[in-house]
Amino acid sequence: MEQRAQIMTLAQWARGTAWRLELPHSLTAHALIWITRGQARAMVEGLRRGVGAHNALTIPAGALFSLDLGTACYGQVCLIPPGGPALMPDRPQHLRIREVQAQTELTGLLDALQRESREARPFHDEAMSAQAAMITVWLRRAMIAHETATEPTAAERLVMAYSALIEQEYRSGRPMAEYARDLGVTPTHLTRSCKGCSGLTAADLLTQRCLHTARDMLEDGTDAVQMVAAQLGFRSPAYFSRFILHHTGLSPSALRKKAQDKR
Repeated sequence: MEQRAQIMTLAQWARGTAWRLELPHSLTAHALIWITRGQARAMVEGLRRGVGAHNALTIPAGALFSLDLGTACYGQVCLIPPGGPALMPDRPQHLRIREVQAQTELTGLLDALQRESREARPFHDEAMSAQAAMITVWLRRAMIAHETATEPTAAERLVMAYSALIEQEYRSGRPMAEYARDLGVTPTHLTRSCKGCSGLTAADLLTQRCLHTARDMLEDGTDAVQMVAAQLGFRSPAYFSRFILHHTGLSPSALRKKAQDKR
């Protein structure tokens, strides 16, 4: 079945648990985040940035990212599946939209998509697809109007390469030092670069990516704990249980039960 665009508030996207956005992870869809109030901190492909009101941020499908919402932050996210008629950029974009007309246009397009998603009217799927395409047209026009691309530094290129490698291999159980070796640098240099670009050490970036998937599989899935541990490259279920307990304060089974009790 063909996927279609989705629209929701940032609070709905987080589903009531901050870790779903705050821990590094990736999406199978492209994301366009539109902040209308407050501030957030984003990390995309290992590079940290502040995102304020009337900022549009795009996250390509498969890119490592995290989003830490401020207490007064409000906005929407539009998720657009790749491979369809709606053309999203294949590199992250961060646009500060200062023109009131452009702000109003994007808000109106997102509101129209949200209305279509709520109302099961005739030709619903076609309308959703058309609205998503119009949103990406707005985005591409805004990219031309606000073109401020700069070449990444050597440290940023290294962290971006490391982030891409994490996405490919975080389930392997390989330690950070092996990633550094593959990238042709020392673990110390990789850690220094990650800390400067993302605010996290290289080991923490890898650990948090693994933790996101572990929590997702435990809290939303039904696989046995031993199977989750094996799929994430842990050498034993006991070691996996210690990992989850250390980072959440709960055992894997207790974490799963707590999530089920909330539903």
